[in-house]
Amino acid sequence: MGVFASTDDPGSTGHEQVVFCQDKQTGLKAIIGIYSTALGPALGGTRFYPYASEEAALADVLDLSRGMAYKNALAGLDLGGGKAVIWGDPEQIKSEALLRAYGRFVESLAGRYYTACDVGTYVADMDVIARETRYVTGRSVEHGGAGDSSILTAWGVFQGMRAAAEHVWGAPTLAGKRVGVAGLGKVGKYLTKHLLDDGAEVVATDVNPKALEWVRTTHPQVELVDDATALVAADIDVYAPCALGGALNDDTVPALRAKVVTGAANNQLAHPGIEKLLADRGILYTPDYVVNAGGVIQVADEIEGFNFERAKLRATKIYDTTREILQLADDEGVPPAVAADRLAERRMADVGRLRTILLR
Repeated sequence: MGVFASTDDPGSTGHEQVVFCQDKQTGLKAIIGIYSTALGPALGGTRFYPYASEEAALADVLDLSRGMAYKNALAGLDLGGGKAVIWGDPEQIKSEALLRAYGRFVESLAGRYYTACDVGTYVADMDVIARETRYVTGRSVEHGGAGDSSILTAWGVFQGMRAAAEHVWGAPTLAGKRVGVAGLGKVGKYLTKHLLDDGAEVVATDVNPKALEWVRTTHPQVELVDDATALVAADIDVYAPCALGGALNDDTVPALRAKVVTGAANNQLAHPGIEKLLADRGILYTPDYVVNAGGVIQVADEIEGFNFERAKLRATKIYDTTREILQLADDEGVPPAVAADRLAERRMADVGRLRTILLR
């Protein structure tokens, strides 16, 4: 089946393993990145996206898999961090055969990596992949899975936003605040409902006309703006990036009028140093991998037999984790992103060390 290349020395990125997968007959080209298994098997979704180049796909999987290690650590899961990308346009090349070929590669890692949904992949895709591998989460309810993981992703982001609101304005509510939601896809639509139910005003945008039509029909009180640039410059209290990464960059941060940034998108900081730029401007940034962990909490719960109420309770604790991180950041005089990294690294080191205790 094509080419299977693996390396246990992926360079200076700190990854344990990076695997390149190819099946020419189905058109599959995939990369699986395992950043850490210190806390357990690596868990992270599969992103199906038409990258401009293999280099771009590799950069994304390396960033995302590292983020998953930190996310899983702070979510209190006994799981490491991994991620996969399939390089190509899912509208053009996704097929049963391709997904099953990918499942064979996941299975070949013998449980070092569990996959789930991400951009371009859905619950139905996980059911197909699962026909070739045991190491799949985010499956349909009919197959014993959790279903749509964006439900608890949005719930967790909302909890993180409540903690940020308490830190900045003294009360854990968004009532009376204007929240700008960039991206009305899987997570953004659920987050919008939570915000409206909490009494917030919502301003939103999306590149997909269908998403805009959905919000006009479902929540006509939501104010729509032309694009993310307009949203960043709008008179909002909270900015919620819920699309692709890199939303916080050298152009957007100086233009941002919000006092809080809390969103579902992964890798929101375009490059190191953006967290300091936000802090210098007095903008509170809740680290993305902390607040968007509800989805991974949901799919991880499948491993022990899914129970929605148990998973939702765990996702609700994102509020407490966010509060702890914001307080630590204040106590140590560092940005919240730095405080979150320190907490995650501490848990990976302290718990991961236990594996050096040999068992018979």
